[in-house]
Amino acid sequence: MQNPQKIAVVGSGLVGSLLAVYLRKAGHIVHVYDRSPDIRQIQFSGRSINLAMSNRGWKALDAVGVGDAVRAIAIPMDKRAIHLVDKLNFQNYGQEGESIYSISRGILNRKMIDLAEDAGAEFFFEHKIWDVTLDEATLHIGETERGAWEEKKYDMVFGADGAFSRIRHRMQRQSMFDYSQEFLNIGYKELNIPANPDGTHKLDKNSFHIWPRGEYMLIALPNLDGSFTCTLFMPFEGENSFSALSDRKLVEDFFEKNFPDSIDVIPKLAEDFFKNPTSTLVTMKCFPWTYEDKIALIGDACHAIVPFYGQGMNAGFEDISVLNEMIQLYGEDWKTIFSEYQKSRKPNADAIAELSYRNFMEMSTKTADEKFLLQKKIEKSFSDKFPEKWIPLYSRVTFSDRPYAEALAIGDFQNTIMEEVLKMDNIEKIWDSIEVENKILELLK
Repeated sequence: MQNPQKIAVVGSGLVGSLLAVYLRKAGHIVHVYDRSPDIRQIQFSGRSINLAMSNRGWKALDAVGVGDAVRAIAIPMDKRAIHLVDKLNFQNYGQEGESIYSISRGILNRKMIDLAEDAGAEFFFEHKIWDVTLDEATLHIGETERGAWEEKKYDMVFGADGAFSRIRHRMQRQSMFDYSQEFLNIGYKELNIPANPDGTHKLDKNSFHIWPRGEYMLIALPNLDGSFTCTLFMPFEGENSFSALSDRKLVEDFFEKNFPDSIDVIPKLAEDFFKNPTSTLVTMKCFPWTYEDKIALIGDACHAIVPFYGQGMNAGFEDISVLNEMIQLYGEDWKTIFSEYQKSRKPNADAIAELSYRNFMEMSTKTADEKFLLQKKIEKSFSDKFPEKWIPLYSRVTFSDRPYAEALAIGDFQNTIMEEVLKMDNIEKIWDSIEVENKILELLK
């Protein structure tokens, strides 16, 4: 048991709440601050993308005994359902029995706060943190940025306050602090597929539904109540863009033409389209993530990524797993714990940022591309036969907890092999042959 520390966690989102559970179970005094009202008391606004929990997330939840509480609100998805304009293709995710899990962000966040309170963490909602004194781990709290502030001193402070973190904002004002943010020119908007009158799902409930259309796409993930949360991703400007869809008729015609099989299942299409905000997507990188033994950033506060690999929450939860490993290794030496945590996580955070960016290209364009589907078939058949020689990139990221940086490097190597294989004469006909198998084995040497 460690000496109990008095610790503040800024941000009551998914990562902040799970971190609070870990710190409480290690015997620390934990106060969680959030500028927003308690999410358990309010209706959600339409600006979220359902979460896809995979191995890394489950590992962090199970290690602290809360995995089963979360499984109760999750729906397994074992495949992609790819809606082309004229047909529907299914593509399995992993090996038999492997699934990612759809969870509503709002429902999970409420559950995580309950679990943290059950563990003994104290929450302070509608408390705005404007600044932090790094040397002393002192928070400055007040109604407004210019008004009177109250000071709260802690032994350490964790910034789990998201991509636009106030704690990081303070760290950015030191010298030698690297920081970058990059917005995609693509935004997203939430839409909704309601349940059938009898509460069943209108589409296959164990699939991640994708309508790939090149520079824009629609996705839909199942909810427990029979509905689906849909997200439309498209450019802000240009021919097929949010700015081009300026009135009800344009929206309805656009869906009729490009997503014909979605029309019947999204009854309030135009209404939701104009009611729900258009949100932005940002990749944010920074370093260092820690200050002495006083301050540490975690989750989106130090590595916000775009959502196209479904790994934002999983990566944030994995930060906590790694932090916990360092605590087991280094006991009460928080300076070493913090420094080893950021050293271990930074290359992996950069790798998943890169993979997430690339996966947008894959989901929006390649899942509709015959050559890509052929590549996936060859990879799957080879990895079924030689599982020790070939784990597909998606499985490395999603169904294992090997480092993201390793997945990126091996994935790039596998891709150069597949480029060679796809050049073989008549590959469309011979894809499942000994010849192709031997070619891959030879290139793997």
